Amino acid sequence: MCRFVLYMGPEITLDVITTRPTNSIIHQSFQSRLRSEPLNGDGFGIAWYVPDVSPEPALFRSIQPAWNNVNLLHLARVSRSPVILAHVRAATEGIGVSKANCHPFTAGRFAFMHNGSVADFGRLKRRISQRLSDETYSWIRGTTDSEHLFALFCDHLLQFQSADETETMANALEATIADVIALPSKVGANGDSCLNLTVSDGTRAVVTRYATGDAESPSLYTSSGRHCVCEDGVCRMVQGGDRPSAVIIASEPLNDEPEWEPVPHKHLLLIHPDRSMQLRGIG
Repeated sequence: MCRFVLYMGPEITLDVITTRPTNSIIHQSFQSRLRSEPLNGDGFGIAWYVPDVSPEPALFRSIQPAWNNVNLLHLARVSRSPVILAHVRAATEGIGVSKANCHPFTAGRFAFMHNGSVADFGRLKRRISQRLSDETYSWIRGTTDSEHLFALFCDHLLQFQSADETETMANALEATIADVIALPSKVGANGDSCLNLTVSDGTRAVVTRYATGDAESPSLYTSSGRHCVCEDGVCRMVQGGDRPSAVIIASEPLNDEPEWEPVPHKHLLLIHPDRSMQLRGIG
């Protein structure tokens, strides 16, 4: 299983959530606390938004282990963003290590990442590809189940257009999960899929904690507050105000403070443009 973190709120430098916290996403790349196998060294990536420059996210990915990339340290120290997605990868067996297979994946204004795997993906890959439009199929550059899920999501977006764009994204992500649930029976695939998914358009986001069958979904936590600070290796939310203006969603808490709340199993978490959050059950 991989590890990921999403930040939305007032602008911060990327290092506040990627390199400086005691249990930063970089630390989780070599010593994950909540995985039986602590290494996530098969590449990493960061997508971040700079809305004054472009609605589309910037993207930096590498097959180097995150803990060994000096460029990341320098980039994260000076780049600022109100929306950041970061991911460290533990490659699924049989799916190669390449830059094209590193998360996050981007298409237009959307950025997407996945912690988990689609069970028996080798048998499902052709069926998933057949469901894709020519346009989204042409976007796929790698061989991961995750990028194919992102392509499914992009096609479903066109089917669920509504005035509430956060709801549209949530419906499209739920439909993507429904595809993964339905397809195995058609090809005799086996096993349970783990589908912790995150997608953002730079203004809003939807995150899932989900696993099919009796599988235990990967860990997922949330923390919210007025704004985020990192001091002496502790990344924490400053509290105050009527409603949070900053949100972090992470596979593992970035510190040992009691502010982290687990996202319930088999739920969607919608993060609206005003940073209010809404939980919704799946299935």
